[in-house]
Amino acid sequence: MIERPSFLFPPSIPALPIDGQNVQFPVGRIWCVGRNYAEHSREMGSDPERNPPFFFTKPADSVTTLAVLPFPPQTQKLHYEVELVVALNAGGANLTPEESQKLIYGYAVGLDMTRRDMQEEAKKNRHPWSLSKGFDNACPISAIRPAGLVEGLEHSLLSLKVNGVVRQSGHISDMIWSIPEMISVLSHSVTLRAGDLIMTGTPAGVSQVHAHDVLEASCENVGQLTVRYQ
Repeated sequence: MIERPSFLFPPSIPALPIDGQNVQFPVGRIWCVGRNYAEHSREMGSDPERNPPFFFTKPADSVTTLAVLPFPPQTQKLHYEVELVVALNAGGANLTPEESQKLIYGYAVGLDMTRRDMQEEAKKNRHPWSLSKGFDNACPISAIRPAGLVEGLEHSLLSLKVNGVVRQSGHISDMIWSIPEMISVLSHSVTLRAGDLIMTGTPAGVSQVHAHDVLEASCENVGQLTVRYQ
């Protein structure tokens, strides 16, 4: 019998709760789609009619379900971006949009938090900007709602309130690239796996967060998420 190697220390597996179930969803990789809402693309200085989807990543352990978060270090310009999150329970490569749809386990609402001043400085110097997106607690996400329980997703409203005031609002149908299309495009660059999360882009209205702000994110028929920064 071949003896399996043991771990030097117990592995930590990031996970998210699943609505109505006593099991958790193990998070593998987090793929983020940039500028997938036309108005947000315009506010970031791009032409939504010409740019194909592009992707960046966040570390799996940047996921958090905490309701109270410490304000992150090394930034004076923390920005929020509310997003629909797609959770995959199967994988594949070089998929068609029709094949991609079959990989979806469920949906959640999340926040892609960005240390924007760090990102801007990195871009100016042509440096990688991973640390601006991949810091501790950079990815608050709600419980995952199984796809079979989500009705009318295309017409659902995705929104974010900051201190009770609506700052972002857009329908899922406002996306430039549909969910199956963006999964298909991504699958031609990497082999997708069960446990992957895809953050699908944010509507216009991205702005700054300050200490003690309360962020309330929601997506109709999917879920809610409330975060307060200390």
